[in-house]
Amino acid sequence: MAKKLVIKVTAGADAPERCSQAFTVAAVAAASGVEVSLWLTGESTWFALPGRAAEFELPHAAPLPDLIDGILTGGGTITVCTQCAARRDIEEKDLIEGARIAGAQVFVSEIMPDGVQALVY
Repeated sequence: MAKKLVIKVTAGADAPERCSQAFTVAAVAAASGVEVSLWLTGESTWFALPGRAAEFELPHAAPLPDLIDGILTGGGTITVCTQCAARRDIEEKDLIEGARIAGAQVFVSEIMPDGVQALVY
């Protein structure tokens, strides 16, 4: 099994099933003891702002706030793409506790070591 799982979610409310799958896989992996790094890009960037995940609804899916809590309490990290944040006028001070903003260099440094599995949703 991979020692670390890096998940990039490129969809938000515009593609709710894909978005929910990414958060669900990240939360399940974190609960299973896998080191998880979830990257929010595109429309998923909004879910790093307080209260925004609670607005997301998808029948038969776990609530995003619960999944985010599971990721963070399971030792995972949540990162917002630098360019995506800038395009939405989001600054680090705007983010939920435990989230950060970082760019492609950090993403690449996370996915390249041995034992890392990267997924894109």
